[in-house]
Amino acid sequence: MSADFQPLLDALKFSPDNLPLRQHLVRQLNAAGQPHEAEALCREGLRQYPTDDALRLSLAEAYLATGKHSAAFVVVEELLDQHPDHAPAHRLHARLLLATGQPAEARTAYDHAVELDPDAADSALDQALAAALPAPRVPAATGSSSAAPADATTDAFNVQAQLLGLEKPKINFADVGGMEAVKDEIRLKIIHPLQFPDLYKAYGKASGGGLLLYGPPGCGKTHLARATAGEVQASFISVGISDILDMWLGNSEKNLHKVFALARAQAPCVLFFDEVDALAANRHDLRQSAGRTVINQFLEELDGATHSNEGVLIMAATNAPWQLDPAFRRPGRFDRITLVTPPDEPARTAILDILLRGKPLAPGVNVAAVAARTAGLSGADLMALVDGAVDVCLRASMRSGRPLPIEQSHLLDAAKQVKPSTKEWFATARNYALYSNEGGLYDDILVYLGVKKPGGL
Repeated sequence: MSADFQPLLDALKFSPDNLPLRQHLVRQLNAAGQPHEAEALCREGLRQYPTDDALRLSLAEAYLATGKHSAAFVVVEELLDQHPDHAPAHRLHARLLLATGQPAEARTAYDHAVELDPDAADSALDQALAAALPAPRVPAATGSSSAAPADATTDAFNVQAQLLGLEKPKINFADVGGMEAVKDEIRLKIIHPLQFPDLYKAYGKASGGGLLLYGPPGCGKTHLARATAGEVQASFISVGISDILDMWLGNSEKNLHKVFALARAQAPCVLFFDEVDALAANRHDLRQSAGRTVINQFLEELDGATHSNEGVLIMAATNAPWQLDPAFRRPGRFDRITLVTPPDEPARTAILDILLRGKPLAPGVNVAAVAARTAGLSGADLMALVDGAVDVCLRASMRSGRPLPIEQSHLLDAAKQVKPSTKEWFATARNYALYSNEGGLYDDILVYLGVKKPGGL
């Protein structure tokens, strides 16, 4: 830290409860280009004064300066939720939107900040917006009370969509090798209700619902969820633990609600939770109440208690279904639980065909023969196999000075080098299926391992 700030820092150490001094110091640090130091002092102060607006705004400024855009958006949006007329927060929101490539939304936020308080004008930001937008929109006339809240809502919606990676997948089931039984389950549960809504309504079945995919890693659960959205030309939102959990009490629940609100607004939509056990762990295993409140919020959103989930397919994936809170398996939530196993031989052939599509192949390459040598390999393992064969070809092509095709021998040699990555998972899963299998939940694992016959005891 610069020596210029040492007297202020010494004074703050002597009087750590001096809120005006802390506010002044963090503003000076941000202005001097020392955001890391400002962030540390803001965090320390917010532990004592968690609702102080000045410290929260300075923390968001420090986040922006250090490139932590997602964290900055969370802080600013929370400020605007609580204080819609906070002009400095709207101005900082504009800077964030501009920094993340949203100049039109940034212009709207900046104009609204100046409308609320002319002293919020920032000539440098105004010039940057003018450069980004050749024809900037004219600020709304003073006294127009209805436009600003709508614009702020649109800004928040656009930010949330961008941060969560809202997309329209271009792949469908044709791009997923094998998994025919799982695809049929998805068609019955999700696709057909969207394609034949009148028929399903005649039976009292609504479109949407929950489907939990479980199994060893690398078997294509995420790929299948994205292909499901592409199959019905629906929107797709993939949610990870970092998109939900927040250090501030109550923010995780808000983030979860925003995710569901975005999915409902984009219906038909596939909302996919990866590694869902991190968000939906068994409440008996949680010592802190904060984790339990997130789970309660998750269950409330799944139930559609206050907002309908019509047209929203909620899919989730986990490698550890035994860690999931039992309440998530209640009918109406994740009532369909499907095991995604390593691909069988026909599926491995189909996957290899997809992975080799567009690559130079020597005449006579027999993909089916390669698939026959890859028992137990997952989709990710097969991708490693193809990458290994491509690497051999690239090295040979560099030596010869011309591109060489992938030979059968390259694929077979690569197959010998790749070991199944799913064995450890099945060793763990077998124990749960044998000794903690209430209601036959994990019978599919025993059938796959040959311990139990389909439909038998």
